[in-house]
Amino acid sequence: MSLAELMAPLLRPAFTLAGTPTSWAELLGFATGVLTVWLVVRRNIWNWPIGIANVILLGAVFLTAGIYADAALQIVYVALGLYGWWQWRYGGAGRTPLTIRRTGRAEWAALAGSGVVLTAGLTLVLATWTDSTVPVWDALTTALSLAATYGQSRKLVESWWLWIAADVIYVPLYAYKGLHLTAALYVIFLALCVAGLRAWRAELASRPVLAVA
Repeated sequence: MSLAELMAPLLRPAFTLAGTPTSWAELLGFATGVLTVWLVVRRNIWNWPIGIANVILLGAVFLTAGIYADAALQIVYVALGLYGWWQWRYGGAGRTPLTIRRTGRAEWAALAGSGVVLTAGLTLVLATWTDSTVPVWDALTTALSLAATYGQSRKLVESWWLWIAADVIYVPLYAYKGLHLTAALYVIFLALCVAGLRAWRAELASRPVLAVA
């Protein structure tokens, strides 16, 4: 059985929201997405395997909605999910569990530079070779999300700010594309990101932490 045949039942409508059919994949993506972010806030390593399931579901949803960069992004998320899973368990000194820290200047420079290049490149690709109606916003949220996921995999507290910026754009973007349940999911994500930022900051305040240069 091909992947398309396997995913077909999940792409069937589960119910209709605001006059738009909502698929089982979007519904399950909603549930696993909330659980994933809640686990990240609590620094629970199980966020990674559940997050991998979440991005596979949402990848199918975004592909059918014509949000191509975000659909492709989910493939990268699977790889980053495996990387983050390993890092959280063995990425600390002496292959111990990773601890929360601040983002160093060199890391900020690398994230900013790669973000600008990725946004510009994806915008060009989407505008030239796809029928995307939102190439700039699709590209920008993709770049922000990749940077945030990398930061999350390294337990960088500022990764929450990147997620917050992405979610502020995602909510109206998904509503515009008719993905109302996913838009509502990202409102919840936004609230959880604020909670995550506060929780990780509190963890940092409870011990001395040095940023990596």
